[in-house]
Amino acid sequence: MVLNIVILAAGKGTRMHSDKPKVLHSLAGKSLLQHVVDSARTLNPAQIIVVYGHGGEMVPQALQGSKVKSVLQEPQLGTGHAVQQSLPFLDDSSVTLVLYGDVPLIQQGTLEKILTVQNTLSLLTQNLEDPKGYGRIVRDTEGRVRSIIEEKDATSEQRKIREINTGILAAPTSLLRKWLLKLRNENTQGEYYLTDIVAMAVAEGLKVNTVQVENAWEVAGINSKTQLAALERLWQGELAGRLLLQGVTLADPARVDIRGELTCERDVEIDVGCIFEGRVHLAKGVKVGAYSVVKNTNIAAYTQIAPYSHIDQAEIGEHCQIGPFARIRPGSKLHNEVHVGNFVEVKNSEIANQSKANHLSYIGDATIGQRVNIGAGTITCNYDGANKFRTVIEDDAFIGSDTQLVAPVTVGRGATIGAGSTITKDTPPGGLTLSRAKQLYVPGWQRPLKKK
Repeated sequence: MVLNIVILAAGKGTRMHSDKPKVLHSLAGKSLLQHVVDSARTLNPAQIIVVYGHGGEMVPQALQGSKVKSVLQEPQLGTGHAVQQSLPFLDDSSVTLVLYGDVPLIQQGTLEKILTVQNTLSLLTQNLEDPKGYGRIVRDTEGRVRSIIEEKDATSEQRKIREINTGILAAPTSLLRKWLLKLRNENTQGEYYLTDIVAMAVAEGLKVNTVQVENAWEVAGINSKTQLAALERLWQGELAGRLLLQGVTLADPARVDIRGELTCERDVEIDVGCIFEGRVHLAKGVKVGAYSVVKNTNIAAYTQIAPYSHIDQAEIGEHCQIGPFARIRPGSKLHNEVHVGNFVEVKNSEIANQSKANHLSYIGDATIGQRVNIGAGTITCNYDGANKFRTVIEDDAFIGSDTQLVAPVTVGRGATIGAGSTITKDTPPGGLTLSRAKQLYVPGWQRPLKKK
């Protein structure tokens, strides 16, 4: 089966009270539209077409590089008119699936069910206790679908129907094209309703197929910041539930945020308030302390992240101790049993096995060997105002507190740097290197007094 997917994303989103198009607002770390595109891709379609309108070129710009075709709907004359804009790009021998850019959580399994029947129109429907605001599925006495009626056009009796139209549908493209070209805007909105094709299919003697969605959140649409916030918490709860089923220990499932893809091995423990962004992997026995943020990072087995640590685009080895209040920035690689303590920042640096920087240090653009001890207040001075330079500290070196290493510079194997030194030249292996001003005592000196 050749599959085309059309995603309708032209809505203005007035109730969002934002200059940004509704479909570009973020849910769980990516835009509503990107969620739909990602779900669409799981079906391996021949092409994905996004029909946009409000927001100018912001939607196409957001999709750059994603191999998705963007088509402008101008003016916006309803859902049927929106799908019409995609017709020049659709092959009649294919099947077309219609999705919505503001219905972000539709799942692959549900979409596959819609596509199982390919020679007729298939609809995704849902039963609601309160169907107010939705188009109703009208069936005959034998339960066959006859039409969809929008609430504004429905009679009082039709409004009692609980089965609603989610808007998601699939049909052979040749039939869809024929039906779309017959649409009329003779309704209270003066719009071309996509739902009118249901009655056309019935008139041709086709039995309209329906699939009931299992999870209500899959078809939850976003029209306001309130709805967006509610769906965010619901989805985070769903993701937390999946982690619990895998054996992950969550101190509080309601206080974890996953804004990307988090994979965990056995016996992982995550404390409250943690945020995981992008792709994060936590290996066996990893513990993440409260209010830590981890982004696009792999953390190896039995490493412990103390509270309030930030780790971004890094590789962390086994049995490391990080934090609290540590920051590991992009390009950093920590090998096994490395300690990075409170208020230590590491950027674009490699730290080998069993090395330690436990207090108040900046390690930037550095290569640090094994079993190195970096004293409190040490700074690698890597930037001259125009260019970055690298510091190399070889195995078994000891860097005294409050040392400035002015790159490019190399500290030799086993060398010791005295506290308070400013090192501007390479130091030889072994021995002690000092760089301090001579200590003086000035007798009779008076501390200045505040003038009255």
